Amino acid sequence: MSGPLDLFDVAGKVAIVTGASGSLGSAVSRGLADAGARVMLTGRSKDTLAPLADEITASGGVADFEVGAPDGHDAVTNVVAATTKRLGPVDVLVAAAGMNKPAPIVEQTVDEWEEIVSSQLKTAWLYCKEAGKVMIEHGGGKVILIGSQRGLLGMANYAAYSPAKAAVHLLTRTLAAEWGPSNIQVNCLAPGLFRSGLTEWMWEDDATYQRLLGRVPHGRLGEPEDFIGPVIFLSSKASDWMTGAILNVDGGYTAA
Repeated sequence: MSGPLDLFDVAGKVAIVTGASGSLGSAVSRGLADAGARVMLTGRSKDTLAPLADEITASGGVADFEVGAPDGHDAVTNVVAATTKRLGPVDVLVAAAGMNKPAPIVEQTVDEWEEIVSSQLKTAWLYCKEAGKVMIEHGGGKVILIGSQRGLLGMANYAAYSPAKAAVHLLTRTLAAEWGPSNIQVNCLAPGLFRSGLTEWMWEDDATYQRLLGRVPHGRLGEPEDFIGPVIFLSSKASDWMTGAILNVDGGYTAA
């Protein structure tokens, strides 16, 4: 007999996690695998993906990896095809790839701007495009894009990152409207101050760190493991009547 917790069951689902070797991506990959999903890890480097796949497998999970530039169309197409061939049709996409190089707009180069926007927006667009084809063909799926509080609130030196994340938020809503008839739910998680490689600079300067942390009601940074629960929820049947949502995962940062 099924119960309410069965709504959160992701066992057997096939999930692609982009940026899988990053702080949030690796936590999500482990969490999905621990919950029984079959996870395809993808990113730019075999040196980081292979050990993570081995770790998950050694823990009893199912994981594979495929190397590819996340903002290259051919590479993305290959990752989705490899996933379908080796693990099965894609049920869940978690688009966690991205980078940032904070700088004043007058000092930032056009190449740096394009690199940041491509890593955040183009990557999400390409994976939605290719994984979406599989989901439409197979009757539905779950897409989880990663936005940011910086896509909602401005911040100095973020003239590339913040607009790109705001675009990811709108991509979420656009695809939710477009793919509703195809039974694909598209939602976005907007993290706040998480401990990750992208945010190291924030606590290198104690004054900046204390100022930012002072706005978080929980009084601490988010840890990558704090991201697992929301991803499991949005990957599961429990979120079937949710689409187009931007969910703040920020310890109350935007409430303060």
